[in-house]
Amino acid sequence: MTSTTFRPLHDRVVVRRVESEAKTKGGIIIPDTAKEKPQEGEIVAVGSGARDDSGKIVPLDVKAGDRILFGKWSGTEVKLNGEDLLIMKESDIMGVIA
Repeated sequence: MTSTTFRPLHDRVVVRRVESEAKTKGGIIIPDTAKEKPQEGEIVAVGSGARDDSGKIVPLDVKAGDRILFGKWSGTEVKLNGEDLLIMKESDIMGVIA
């Protein structure tokens, strides 16, 4: 089996969802069927950046390895090398977790 390398174009990023806790703060265990998809993830790869009006490339504010928050319906789900990932624009990212 060959390994595929994927590089997003322009202002897009590839995100791996971070699994949420299976237990609430009160100790209640949440079954898989009741869990919502997490809105937190880790950036796996970033594109080269968007072009401004003059055609110059503006680099992205995020980099691979950053933990981010994104909207509930953000991105397009894809499967690469058997792993479920999201591809989204940088503008869909709400913030970086420090």
